Amino acid sequence: MKKLLAVLMALSLVLTAAMAMAEGEKDALARIREKGELVIATEGNWSPWTYHDENDELTGLDVEIGKLIAEGLGVTPVFQEAPWDSLLAGVDAGRFDIVCNGVGYTEKRAESYNFTEPYVYTNKVLVVAANNDSIRSVDDLKGHTTANSASSTYAELAESFGAVLTPVDTLGETVALLEQGRVDATINAQVSIADYLREHPDARIKVVQILPGDPIAFPVAKEGTETLVAAINEILEAARQDGRLAEISLKFFGVDMTTTE
Repeated sequence: MKKLLAVLMALSLVLTAAMAMAEGEKDALARIREKGELVIATEGNWSPWTYHDENDELTGLDVEIGKLIAEGLGVTPVFQEAPWDSLLAGVDAGRFDIVCNGVGYTEKRAESYNFTEPYVYTNKVLVVAANNDSIRSVDDLKGHTTANSASSTYAELAESFGAVLTPVDTLGETVALLEQGRVDATINAQVSIADYLREHPDARIKVVQILPGDPIAFPVAKEGTETLVAAINEILEAARQDGRLAEISLKFFGVDMTTTE
């Protein structure tokens, strides 16, 4: 009896391993369609990309495009909100299928993730307190403090010019630190700063330099996602051609930033 039980347990382990292996061999698109949902990672606190409206509903450019992608794939969008520094880590761990959060494409990131084609092209801006006259360009950042999300391209750029990073989670926190004089500057998306100043016209900050931005694209896991990326690219291109992408950009940014033209 004991020998039979041992054999059955061994067979069970083999079957479980085989099932796990078969599941792992399915590409990402097949898995997503099989489960009927696309798990989308986003911060939910970075307007106008991803934020909560006056009714506390999650909205923003990335949210609407995320829904558009899920619809094109024939599945339900499931948004999971998390801090910036855990979004890509969640993709690594298999908790998220895709990140919709204004992620800039860089060659360094492309070593670890597959990216879709860019869907937005935006500039970066260097921002300081309104009474700060010592910082006029990124060349003046050496030895000064900047507020940014850790591991963001904005933080990396500031640090490349010798700035000392103060990690933050939200743009509101960033502006508060600037106004209080607790940090000297921040580099952020031009559209995000413009949106913040529209909502807070009395904010005591100013833009001192406009910098070229990274193409904005959607990252997914590196392995087994080729067909998923191809499918998303087709959806984005169709939305670009029929004007839906431009319409979403105009709704949240006030301008069409979905093309370089």
